[in-house]
Amino acid sequence: MSARLTSPAFRAQARQRMTAILEVSNLRVRRGATVILDRVHWRVERGQHWVILGANGSGKTSLLRTLTGYLAPTAGDIRLLGEHFGESDWRELRLHIGVVTHSFGGLIPLCEPALDTVVSGKFAQLDLWARVSAADRAAARKLLRLVGAAALARREWQHLSQGERQRMLIARALMAQPQLLILDEPCAGLDPVARADFLALVNRLARRRRGPALVLVTHHVEEITPAFTHALLLRGGRVVAAGARAKVLNSKNLSTVFGRRAQLSGGKHGLRLNVAQR
Repeated sequence: MSARLTSPAFRAQARQRMTAILEVSNLRVRRGATVILDRVHWRVERGQHWVILGANGSGKTSLLRTLTGYLAPTAGDIRLLGEHFGESDWRELRLHIGVVTHSFGGLIPLCEPALDTVVSGKFAQLDLWARVSAADRAAARKLLRLVGAAALARREWQHLSQGERQRMLIARALMAQPQLLILDEPCAGLDPVARADFLALVNRLARRRRGPALVLVTHHVEEITPAFTHALLLRGGRVVAAGARAKVLNSKNLSTVFGRRAQLSGGKHGLRLNVAQR
């Protein structure tokens, strides 16, 4: 065996790769003359829970689309669950990533029972048609209990509130036992009570042992629950700051993110952001 393969530096790099769920290096996405993402570096390790924070148009959605294979990068490297983008079948890798986004709502049949919606996550299907086993249904009922929606198993999608639908989408995403769970602006359209209840659920999920790493995408600091350990701040497709929450989430960085003087207040139980008027 070569000296390189046994060197302390090589072994340290190998251990680091094993702990990483996601690695993004010098990512660049360009379409025509428009640079959508520029020199993005980001690393998510097991046991970490991240929030991606930025104003509208900061590149949050484009970054998610790139990570899930729907937007091809112009340059840079993406490694997900140890696999390189361009060298592996990203359709297969997507089965190990749970995504909760309100855009799924319009693709679910109105008459589909909640239990079937949850089961569909195992097969990465919207409008379940796969053959479902008794074990699949038992697993789905267990997840419905986890998200506090066991009583809704037979209720059709069209008769669920927005908050109930978001709970179903979380249960659906967990059905495939993902290693990474992405919550893409999950509180959009929720009233204050439903939002508080939903964020309490997210906080519980983040504290589960052997649960997936969470990535919350938002432009509201009030939605960052105490369980989130790290933050990635974006502006204009570039990283303003990335790292441990305590070091990254501060008034100076948030002023840069939102392009106006901002004051962050609150503690570990809740955050508030006051933005100066023009």
